[in-house]
Amino acid sequence: MAEPAKTAAPAAAPPPAAAPAAAAAAARSGTERAAILLLTLGEQEAAQILRHMGAKEVQRVGVAMARMTNVSRSDVEQVLKDFTANVESQTSVGVGADEFVRKALVHALGEDRAAGIIDRISIARSTKGLEALKWMEPRAVAEVIRFEHPQMIAIVLAYLDPDQAAEILAALPAAIRADVVVRIATLDGVQPSALSELDDIIEKQFSGKAAGTTSTVLGGTKAAAGILAALEAGAEGAIIEEIGKSDQSLATTIQDLIFVFDDLIELDDRGMQELLRQVPGEELLLALKGADEPLKEKIFKNMSQRAADLLRDDLASKGPVRIAEVEAAQKSILQNARKLSEAGTIALGGKGDDFV
Repeated sequence: MAEPAKTAAPAAAPPPAAAPAAAAAAARSGTERAAILLLTLGEQEAAQILRHMGAKEVQRVGVAMARMTNVSRSDVEQVLKDFTANVESQTSVGVGADEFVRKALVHALGEDRAAGIIDRISIARSTKGLEALKWMEPRAVAEVIRFEHPQMIAIVLAYLDPDQAAEILAALPAAIRADVVVRIATLDGVQPSALSELDDIIEKQFSGKAAGTTSTVLGGTKAAAGILAALEAGAEGAIIEEIGKSDQSLATTIQDLIFVFDDLIELDDRGMQELLRQVPGEELLLALKGADEPLKEKIFKNMSQRAADLLRDDLASKGPVRIAEVEAAQKSILQNARKLSEAGTIALGGKGDDFV
């Protein structure tokens, strides 16, 4: 019996019509595809996009737009299709996150406190060695850095949170503490190369990995004051005194930042009453013009009813005063508070011995 004739294999299906267009569009560079997209938007819309691009990017895209000739409709459609697909694959989560974090921290903590945290968030993205120190016990960190150059120690402490930095400072040899604090107070930013080198050294020591590069604003008198304020009673004064031997102006600046006028609210009633006995009435009136309401109420509470009522009336009737006058009055009161604290009569900021 004759074998039945074999059925011929069906011919391969022709490629989709869109395939050549997709291939042609894919062959174009990203700059060319961007140029096609902008040309389809119109002048005003294209201008809005170009405003958000760097000068070099604008130049490259502009040249590509000028050179565009004979672009087929299928090329344009494919570029638009690819662009739409890319946009749809993205979400808004993470877009503008830096600005969101900045605003949220400023609202929650205020501009000054937020600034330091924002700097640390920024640097933590690419520094692994320094970030690792935050998870170590302060004494262990002190052992690691105690034989390093004081400038390196200063950068490390300026990077860490004040509470942890204070514990590390307390664990360092007494002979170098004042020098380290001076270096922290006089830090004016850190070069990216120096920070990268320091991060690399620490990271290799703990994990053996390479470090990234970044820069941030570290140090300054506020950073030094924050660290000293977190020290236990007695240590702060000794370091300030040591700094004053070589730079009294710096010592005074740091001391002024450690305890500000509104911190007087931390005084107990007995301490507040003792301080108020040393303050002239006109000086107190000026100082309270720039004080927060809780501190005002604390002061009124520690005066006689008659004196408090008179002071309230004087504040209400007192016209505008210069900020410089208010600050001078507050500084004078703080100087009195420090003298009383040094004499052991009052305790500032919860430091010192309890009264019995």
